Amino acid sequence: MIKVLFFFFLLINLVSANTSTKIEITNNFKKINSIKFKFIQKIDNNNTEKGECIILYPKKIFCEYDDIYNKILVSNGKSLIINSDKIKNYYRYPLEKTVLNLILDKEFIISKLNTLRDDINYPFYYVFDTEYENASIKVFFDKENLDLIGWQTIDIYQNIMQTFISDIEKNIFIDKKVFVIQKYIN
Repeated sequence: MIKVLFFFFLLINLVSANTSTKIEITNNFKKINSIKFKFIQKIDNNNTEKGECIILYPKKIFCEYDDIYNKILVSNGKSLIINSDKIKNYYRYPLEKTVLNLILDKEFIISKLNTLRDDINYPFYYVFDTEYENASIKVFFDKENLDLIGWQTIDIYQNIMQTFISDIEKNIFIDKKVFVIQKYIN
């Protein structure tokens, strides 16, 4: 009987701690209007790209890649473009057709935080998983400071892209002109 009671109280404490963590992450994330960070992006463990990004919620992002081609990625909240000196034309996508549409949607992420869990593959992060139009999305939060720390997507072709962020600055002033797509079109 004592073992059953012990297990019951242990289970209640674990559920309570997990709920508390979800609330803390949610409250922390709700306070963020903008973030600036450095990133490392791995694509199928073969290619690695680095750079710096600014996100302005909802759904605006500007990224400059550290490469010889001056690659940039910009979303104005509706469209997403990728441009670089390597390509002759830019690539333009409706944001709603990309997984970034969900990653840049703070309200969507907050709504999914109830599925937050520990993942043995990522022992230093809290993780939530979701599916979107045949793509798998994982969003990571740091276990120590509860900050957004990255994401992973797996597309319909089973390509894995992991993005981990560092040197995070929250709620900084951002000139909204940086998200004007026409500035970056060749």
